[in-house]
Amino acid sequence: MNIGIIGLGDMGSIYARKWSEKGYSVYGCDLPERYELLRNAFQGTSVTVLESAKAVARKSDFLMYAVEAAKIGQVVAATADSVKYGAVIAGQTSVKDPEIEAFEKYLPSDVHIFTCHSLHGPAFSTEGQKLVIVPHRINKENYLRVLPIFEALESEIIEVENYHMHDQIMADTQAVTHMGFESMGTAWKNSGFYPWDHGAYSTGIDNVKILTTLRIFSYKAHVYAGLAILNPFARKQVRQYAKSESELFKMMICEDEGAFRKRLQEAKEFVFHGERDFITLDQEVMGDFKMSTDPKHHHPNSHLSLLAMVDAWHKLNINPYENLICQTPPFRLRLGIAEYLFKNDDLLEETIQTALYDKHIRADDLEFHSAVREWASIIEYGDMEGYLSHFNQVKDFFADRLQEGARQSARLIQKLTS
Repeated sequence: MNIGIIGLGDMGSIYARKWSEKGYSVYGCDLPERYELLRNAFQGTSVTVLESAKAVARKSDFLMYAVEAAKIGQVVAATADSVKYGAVIAGQTSVKDPEIEAFEKYLPSDVHIFTCHSLHGPAFSTEGQKLVIVPHRINKENYLRVLPIFEALESEIIEVENYHMHDQIMADTQAVTHMGFESMGTAWKNSGFYPWDHGAYSTGIDNVKILTTLRIFSYKAHVYAGLAILNPFARKQVRQYAKSESELFKMMICEDEGAFRKRLQEAKEFVFHGERDFITLDQEVMGDFKMSTDPKHHHPNSHLSLLAMVDAWHKLNINPYENLICQTPPFRLRLGIAEYLFKNDDLLEETIQTALYDKHIRADDLEFHSAVREWASIIEYGDMEGYLSHFNQVKDFFADRLQEGARQSARLIQKLTS
């Protein structure tokens, strides 16, 4: 089967190279201004870079759209009349609702739809990573023809029944996870300091927070914007996270210890009861990966971002361990550090005392509270431009350290998830 990829950006190029290595004939395209650059980049491979998306569609028995989720409808509409009879169509967007809507609206009824989503960023090769596949509209013969193409990526394949299930799991895992780290980055930006220069962010948990935040901001804003704004299940999750954070923060300000402890204990019992297969992060390893080169005096941290996450899982009746089937590295790390906090009685007690009574961290918590509100409002209103602008302001603030953060976080992920 000839493979076509419309969108040779970061992820599209990874797919193209991998399939080329496996002996497939691959045709691809991207924006016109990138034509010569991509032709040179793929010289000596079996990837043929064409000038137009329509030309790619005409040649492809298996056609993948690897474009921004917000632009999928526009691109599919422009190429639909060039798609081959009986072709198998896939998308590599992180939210499937607008993708499937575009496929069903614009493509001929004779094409098959067998879509996918790699649960990793372009910094990782496809080998050993998780790949979700969704056989939306395809007969058995074509299913069996296309499955080897997905298997050639050498990823761990997870088949889900339908695109609604995919989007629900992504909302449970990615949307709120990203928002939490984005809120931390925004809070640090608004406070005007780098967290590795601050004594309250010097433990293993905080190293994971910092490196994962830098990792997220090292990628492109549109990936996260699509996940949060275009996923029909995401707003409910984001809304509850903002509500949990706000209610816990009010208890902290009022020093309402009884209600605060009761709320956290109920959340702990729901999420971290003894039947779970725990992640069990290694504190020594977490401590080895950090952005700071100078040891800082440790100040206790309220870990409000993690307290709110666990409370939100409880209020939404979500078992995060069930979603590990479609985990992303940031989600696994976030669940892992939340677990580390709640399973360590001494650390949890220090956190509670700090949250309620330590005024040193209160200003940082206020900035985080404001940042959560900002992100929740942007997502609630579906403000795509606001999301991109907000994201890129923080990206610019951390610009000098993003590459190092992404490099260290990749090593940390490998170490902690192997």
